[in-house]
Amino acid sequence: MRRLTIALATLLVGGLVLTAPARAEVPIGDDGLHKPTWLQDTFKNLPDDLAEANAQGKRLLIMIEQRGCIYCTKMQEEVYPDPAIDKIIRDTYFVDQINLFGDTEVTDFDGTVLPEKEMAQRWGVVFTPTLIFLPEEIPEGKTAAQAAVVTMPGAFGKGTTKALFEWVRDHGYESGENFQKYLQRQLAKSKTD
Repeated sequence: MRRLTIALATLLVGGLVLTAPARAEVPIGDDGLHKPTWLQDTFKNLPDDLAEANAQGKRLLIMIEQRGCIYCTKMQEEVYPDPAIDKIIRDTYFVDQINLFGDTEVTDFDGTVLPEKEMAQRWGVVFTPTLIFLPEEIPEGKTAAQAAVVTMPGAFGKGTTKALFEWVRDHGYESGENFQKYLQRQLAKSKTD
């Protein structure tokens, strides 16, 4: 009986290990933040980064994270590596990473230069991760926060994340359709597919 119990326990544990969600191994930088291969290594001069994104036919996305953030880890290890999400990021977005408590200087669109932590505070970021999606053109004198087409704080599942990246890519915000309505429509569509 003891052998049967041990054998069942081994099968159960083995089954749990096999069904656990896959976690991608994303390198961690010296700043304690994840460094996926699609992340851009820039001087954090946002006007220059926007010009480079536009030259590549991509959208500028600012990703604000912090060391030890469990929600950032969830997104970096479980959500962004999903093949469909990874593809849309690589194909569509030029991603700048900002450390919520970092000291690297960031140049905003209005010319203001501040350390990452002060720039994040200036933009009103209080939670990580926060994604700031920017338009292809920034009106003169606007900050990244003022020019953003959408700012999304928090960690979300794969479906919501993929829908958000698609909605921004497809300029859904210009049609007047609220993202929540778009998401509901996408979820209903996926249930019928």
